[in-house]
Amino acid sequence: MKETIQMLKTLTEAKGIAGREDQVRTLFNGYISPFADEIMQDGLGSLIAKKQGTKTGPKIMITGHLDEVGFMVTQVDEHGFIKFQPIGGWVPHVMLSQKVTIVTRSHAEIIGVIGSKPPHIMTLSEREKTVAIQDMFIDIGVSSQKEALDAGIRPGDMIVPVCDFTVMHNEKYLLAKAWDNRIGLAVIIEVLKALQKEEHPNIVYGVGAVQEEVGLRGSKTATHLVQPDIGFALDVGIAGDTPGISANLAQSKIGLGPQIVIYDASMVSHPGLRDLVTDIADELRIPYQFEAIPKGGTDAGSIHLTGNGVPSLPITIATRYIHSHTSILHYDDFINTVKLTTEVIKRLDQEKVEQLVMRR
Repeated sequence: MKETIQMLKTLTEAKGIAGREDQVRTLFNGYISPFADEIMQDGLGSLIAKKQGTKTGPKIMITGHLDEVGFMVTQVDEHGFIKFQPIGGWVPHVMLSQKVTIVTRSHAEIIGVIGSKPPHIMTLSEREKTVAIQDMFIDIGVSSQKEALDAGIRPGDMIVPVCDFTVMHNEKYLLAKAWDNRIGLAVIIEVLKALQKEEHPNIVYGVGAVQEEVGLRGSKTATHLVQPDIGFALDVGIAGDTPGISANLAQSKIGLGPQIVIYDASMVSHPGLRDLVTDIADELRIPYQFEAIPKGGTDAGSIHLTGNGVPSLPITIATRYIHSHTSILHYDDFINTVKLTTEVIKRLDQEKVEQLVMRR
């Protein structure tokens, strides 16, 4: 467990927004290469690790995304304050007074804070409304535009949240930035590792996709390259076990197993694949939860629409406070997602895949 925790720490503390995934891709490559027969990269930057089974069989693609939600520098004003563009889905409520890291072209890392007006000088109407993102700025502790530019900051630079990986009071609870979606990458690494000692009649492709947070883009190009027969997206999902979230909004709880997503805004999950996965989970007594997400989507949203269509299913891990600086998930959900995905791959063969393709 200690080695796995260190991997999770390294992956989540890496910095990589959409279009700037280089650091994360390098780490993912380093972790997964020992378990792969071939490493490829598509033209957009997604990394693809191929693992050959015992014979030629169907292509099974398991995808997580490299990028995290963050920001991009758009302007440096005359006083050295930084204006920025959100990269991925953010709401203003979680942003003010939070620390960020700006990564420059030379890979220098400059700490800043998203500035806010003290409540002492706010009008009543200001206190009652949310600050618009376009009115926010980042303070890096300089006094002029020249000082900020001399530090190497330019428009287009990546900005990421600051949050140290933390094992919480209950050691199964893990806090970090970028669980969305470094946990999916970790699942893929562990699945390919588990398959080292297993026979399976498939060709497995473990994909670290780019630019998921800005439109499921990398999974689309990677799917064009791989041309899989079956696709799985491994990602985070919404946890509904904190105050203020009712079961009709999100019913999953962390620690109760992976989420089998039956619907999200990007797709209606393939019913045959859903049944196959849940039957295997029932057989092996792997806990799971059903989830429907009316907004948002996963890389399966692009995978299932590629080519002539690919039977696809998102398998997600319930995570608290996603799309913010910090989020929390449960270690047991990670382990059970690895186990379930591995067992599904072991049981998929050409006959089952053909049955799934015919069942719509």
